[in-house]
Amino acid sequence: MARIPLVPLDLQEPKDIVDAVRKRRGGDLSELDRLLLHSPQFTEGYNFFLGKVRNNLTTIPKLRELAMCTVAVVNKADYEYNAHLPLFIEAGGTAEKGKAILHLETAIQNTELFDPTEIAVLRLTLEMTRDVQVSQETFELAKQTIGGNQQLVDIVGTIATYNLVSRFLVAFELH
Repeated sequence: MARIPLVPLDLQEPKDIVDAVRKRRGGDLSELDRLLLHSPQFTEGYNFFLGKVRNNLTTIPKLRELAMCTVAVVNKADYEYNAHLPLFIEAGGTAEKGKAILHLETAIQNTELFDPTEIAVLRLTLEMTRDVQVSQETFELAKQTIGGNQQLVDIVGTIATYNLVSRFLVAFELH
């Protein structure tokens, strides 16, 4: 259970914000939404921003979900990992890869399991999340494998965004 109580599942107000969250989620409020809705204004901005990151960037869905799962592993955000692992698999990842990233240092070296672009995403995510700074070597690998400048900005933005999400989850102990 989270460090503060979740708002009720049947919350209706503020209607415009709750309705927008429900629409993005396909009708239901997640436990994370029920935590966020303690601050309607924060939730409104969060919902808009995360909707854009999830649905409107050029990032290949499999790589997006791989990055999200990896952020969750590094930050020990089990809720986030468990939410995004099925989406990673649905987007073309595998359960084997999802399990492998639980041991990230080993996974980054596994060129039989992960292709060069996936390894670049793993390295980029690890360095951004753990160290904040990204080595020139990792940045160059990402530039070579991920695509053009827009794709690079989009994956870095996705990693940064999901660091926000995981830090929120961990601070409130939402598991």
